[in-house]
Order: sequence, then structure tokens, then C-alpha cells
Amino acid sequence: MKSNSNDNNNKTRVLAVDPNLPRWVCQNCHHSLSITGVDDKYFNDSKSGSWMHGAASVSGSRMDQSFVVLPKQRPGVPPRPTTQSLKAMEESFVVLPPPAASVYKSADATHAPSHDAPPRSINSGFHSTITVLKRAFEIATTQTQVDQPLCLECMRVLSDKLDKEVEDVNTDIKAYKACLQRLEGEPRNLLSEADFLREKLKIEEEERKLEAAIQETEKQCSQVTGELKELEIKSNRFKELEERYWHEFNNFQFQLISHQEERDAILAKIEVSQAHLELLKRTNVLNDAFPIWYDGEFGTINNFRLGRLPKIPVEWDEINAAWGQACFLLHTMSQYFRPKYQYRIKILPMGSYPRIMDSSNNTYELFGPVNLFWSTRYDKAMTLFLTSLKEFAEFAKSKDKENNIPAEKCFKLPYKIKNDKVESYSITQSFNKQENWTKALKYTLYNLKWALYWFVGNTNFQPLTQLPSSSSSTSLYKKQQPN
Repeated sequence: MKSNSNDNNNKTRVLAVDPNLPRWVCQNCHHSLSITGVDDKYFNDSKSGSWMHGAASVSGSRMDQSFVVLPKQRPGVPPRPTTQSLKAMEESFVVLPPPAASVYKSADATHAPSHDAPPRSINSGFHSTITVLKRAFEIATTQTQVDQPLCLECMRVLSDKLDKEVEDVNTDIKAYKACLQRLEGEPRNLLSEADFLREKLKIEEEERKLEAAIQETEKQCSQVTGELKELEIKSNRFKELEERYWHEFNNFQFQLISHQEERDAILAKIEVSQAHLELLKRTNVLNDAFPIWYDGEFGTINNFRLGRLPKIPVEWDEINAAWGQACFLLHTMSQYFRPKYQYRIKILPMGSYPRIMDSSNNTYELFGPVNLFWSTRYDKAMTLFLTSLKEFAEFAKSKDKENNIPAEKCFKLPYKIKNDKVESYSITQSFNKQENWTKALKYTLYNLKWALYWFVGNTNFQPLTQLPSSSSSTSLYKKQQPN
């Protein structure tokens, strides 16, 4: 029960603040300032000391606000709060004394409201005091050039600062007074009227010179301004020219790149064409057109066998086609060297029905079928073909001698031709074995192939790098012969 009565007493001693009252904020530290009215007993209570100290002791930890008390004797100078009350308070309150503040009228104890509720009526004099205080803050702000209101701590800091400034001003005043006294103690040299006129004229002359200099400077400034405008015009013109130049440069660069790309494409085409041309130059046309090889006991040209065997009877159409290819090849090589090569025997290639004309213009057929016992004209045509091949070989040898080729490297046929025989085999068919006739035809094709190698190596056709020497080629052809 005692604790409850103490709590009730504390509640009655705490001042309630009306939320409708105006609140100020310190313009320096931005803590809130509140105006609260109190009785005179808070200022004269000797047991609790100052009102602020008593308020702090009454409220304890619940009171976190600072009160600025305006006493009756000096309403403009508030007392400084103690250190303990400043530590426990976060806000500043401006507390007006009873004559200037509003007094809450309390009712009887039986009809009083709760201790925490604010009073219902406010004295009209309090509002006039607030208005006066607000006006005082405005005047203080205008006079001191410092925003008002301020809390006690900020006011003390501002007061210290102003004291320091006043002290500095007083020091400056003393220094000025000392200088003024020293200046007054110095002797004064007064100018005479003539000296004053001379100084005046001198100053006027200097003024005229300065005015002339100013006019000259203004004239130069106007000239410079005109030149600057001309330079700006030229600069704009140069910018246009530069822009046009870069446009033309870009167009030229684009055209150059296009030309270079086109040139590179043409060069690539030329390179491909040259490579193709070199390939065509290296192409052995005659060797590709008239491939001469062998098939067992038979010599072949373009895969046509030339000759007959008892066990392998070759059709006459194939033999005629082979003779037609051989005649066409020898005729082509002979015609290439005309008129320098004056051959006596003329070969008339006519497909599978070739003919040969001797020096007397007698024509002999070089195609079958013919009888084994009655083949005089056919044998004569084959003999004339051997003679024509021998004459071409002699011409080739003479050409090598003209080109200063050593005798051992000059052209010669791998198989010797004499009359109607190749080596020791007769090319005639009458009263001759088919085996010997077939072998003679095979050697004849070998000689023709060797003449083809020489022809390609000594004309505009591709030189045969794989061309062996006469002795090695002879042994090569002999190795290819059947036993």
C-alpha cells in the first residue's frame, strides 16, 4: 500500500505537457524545446534546490527532457542546469514562470481526472506569452544573425564564440588606436598650391594617357574581335572542308578497298588460270591420246592389240584399229617438222583403213583381212611403215646432233630396223609364223613409243622428265618383252 501511495504522489508531481502547445527545435543540435508553465514554489523550494534539479529527482529515469526556466527577475537569462540533469535529458524544455505561463486549473480531488491526462483549459495569458516569445526569437535571430531558439548548451557555445569574437574585435580596436596615435604624432608635409597644381596636372596627364591607352586598347579589342569573327568563319569553312574531305576520303577508301578486292579476285583467277595453264603445258597430249603398252604377247595402242596367235585369234577389226592409231601418231609427228623433215613415204591415216604411199605414189592398204599366203600388198604397207619410222628416227638423231647433244645420248631406236625386220623378226605375214609376226609388231610399237618420247621432249609439248637414257630404255623395253 505504501508503494502504491508513493507512485500516486510521483504521478501528481510530474508535469503533463499539452500536445497542442507549440514546440521549438534547437537550430543547432536539432533537439526539441518545449514550453511548460510552473508555480512559484518550483523556483523557491529550498529543499529541492533549483526547479530543474527537483524535476530530475522527481521523475527519475522517466524524465529525459531539459527544461529552460525563465525566472521572474531575469526572464531573458535562464540559469544553467546541473551536469546530472543534462546527462539524463535528451530534449530541452522552455519553462515559463507563473506570471507569464499558463496555469492548469485543477479540480477537486474527487472530480480530478487521471494523473497522466492533460488539463482541459489553458490560461489565455499563456498564449500571449508564447506570441511574445516567438517574436523575441525572431528579433534575436535578426539581431544576432543566428537562428533562434537554441538550447542551453548551444547557447553557451554561441556565447563563448561571441565572447571570443568580441575579444578579437577589442584587440583590433586597440591596434587601430595605437596606429592612429602614431600617425597623428608624425609630422605632416603639406603641399603648396603650386606643387598641388603640378601634381594635379601630372595626374591629369596620366589620366589622359590612360584614357588614350584605353581607347587604343578598345580599338585593338574591336580589331581582334573582327579578326576573331573572321577566324571563326574560316574555322567553320575549314570544318566543312574537313568534313567534306573525310567524306571523300571514306568514299575513296571504300572504292580502294573494292578495287583491291576486285584486283585480288582477278589475281586469284590469274593464278588459278596460270596453274591450269602450267598443268596443261605439262600434259602429255600425244602420250594420253596414244598410250602404247603391252598385253601379254601383244603390243597395244589405245588398248587395241596388234598381231595374232594360234591360240588367241584377234579380230581383224581390232588389228585394223591398232594400225590406224599407229599411223595417225607417226603421221602427226612427221607433219610437225615439215617442211624441214622431207619424208619420202606418206602415211594416210584413215581410221581403221589406213594406207601408205611410197615415193612413186603407189598406195598400199594397211588393213585386213588378208590371206596368210596371198598378202603381198599388206606386207608391202607394213614394210613401208617400218621404213617411215626408221627415217623419223634418223631425223631425230640429226636434230640431237644439231643441238650439240653427245653422240652416246643422241636418239636411237631401242630395236634396230632393217628392211622388213625388227631385230631378227620379220614384219611380213606371208610364210611367217604368227608368233614371230606378233613379236615384230610388238617391237615396232615399242620403237614408236620411244619416238613419241623424243618428240614430246623436243617440241612444245611437255618435256618428259621420266625419259630414261637410250641404254636404260632399251633394257626397259627388253625387260617388258615376253620370253
